[in-house]
Amino acid sequence: MKKTVLLVCCSFSILLSKAQDATTTTSKPQEVAATEPEAENKGKFSFSGYIDSFYSGNLNNPLSRSNLGAAGTARVFDQRAGQISLGLIQTKIGYSTDKVDAVLDLTFGPNADLGNYGNVIGPVSGGTSLAAIKQAYINWKTSDKFSIMVGQFGTHIGYEVIDAPVNYNYSLSNLFNNGPFYHTGIKGTYAFSDKASLMLGIVNNVDSWRDNNKAKGIIGQLFFAPVSGWNVYLNGIVSNEANPDSTGKAVKGMYSVFDLTTTYQITEKFYLGLNAAIGSQKEDFQGYAPVKTGTSTWSGVAVYTNYAFTGKFGLGARYEYFDNKDGARGLRNFNGEGTSVNSITITGNITAADGNLLIKPEFRLDSYAKPGGSNTAESQQFEDSDGAYTKSSQSTLGLAFIYKF
Repeated sequence: MKKTVLLVCCSFSILLSKAQDATTTTSKPQEVAATEPEAENKGKFSFSGYIDSFYSGNLNNPLSRSNLGAAGTARVFDQRAGQISLGLIQTKIGYSTDKVDAVLDLTFGPNADLGNYGNVIGPVSGGTSLAAIKQAYINWKTSDKFSIMVGQFGTHIGYEVIDAPVNYNYSLSNLFNNGPFYHTGIKGTYAFSDKASLMLGIVNNVDSWRDNNKAKGIIGQLFFAPVSGWNVYLNGIVSNEANPDSTGKAVKGMYSVFDLTTTYQITEKFYLGLNAAIGSQKEDFQGYAPVKTGTSTWSGVAVYTNYAFTGKFGLGARYEYFDNKDGARGLRNFNGEGTSVNSITITGNITAADGNLLIKPEFRLDSYAKPGGSNTAESQQFEDSDGAYTKSSQSTLGLAFIYKF
């Protein structure tokens, strides 16, 4: 791991050197411009955010009014059935110059706590203000081609993000649910052109501001656009995430995720997306006790499509298959064993109030593999109206209101 970190640091130095060389070749025009008034170099503040609220109904009519299933992990945010819930409140403040961007992205509400679980418990008893920080970073633009970001930033892995206005579907996929969500560290991005770039970085670990061991994780992303409207992202993270043993000695528990995300705007109205990922981990990670010795794996694939019928109404669908049969992640069945799930989500997207208000009606079906054993009649994934776990699938209806500013 030390050799890998050193390699990434060397790569940083090479990319920075190239960026500085590119700046040097055009230094004379920049020096002339520096003698002019400095008005264009003054920084600018920006302020944005959103508020969302939603209703979720479950056609199984579970006694506990929960969408979470037997293992408590079937959903990310829309966890409660039969009630109106507050989702997330975001306030994003930015200050930008021609060389530096400083961003403070704060979130509040139930979904903010769930998405920032790694920072909920801190040095202050009862919690910490770190739970409100979604992102806080400095982005130094050393040249037109190279930039360095340091701080806490959202993960580069995956198709979906925590921000409800950005995703077409309101409920989030199992690929998103099984993370990672964010990182704390440093990364550099070099743009070869407007159609290709490379990012490499060093981070503490996954979804926490405080590293649980001395090792550091390596992240990377290769972006390229083969043709107009088609974007491809190859993403990865490799990190030792194991907690030290009882004596404080380091334990090797490697965690890795390799991810493909690609989008294609086929026509002005028709959009297609794909997310495929495979992950592995050895020993305990983030509290998930392994169900077998050695290395456990998980994988998933999700296909996204949406069509804009008008400028104010569209319809989108997502199909996802997620395989956690090894039990590497938290997605388990009634017996605590690893399982797999097929999910279909259909979401309407209605735009109102001059484009600031998004209304999203949604239907979702989750169908889980049935557990083995003799007593399968009452050991399924989901509750019925009597509180017994007799359902291997659940269908939910939702309605979300999102106001962005």
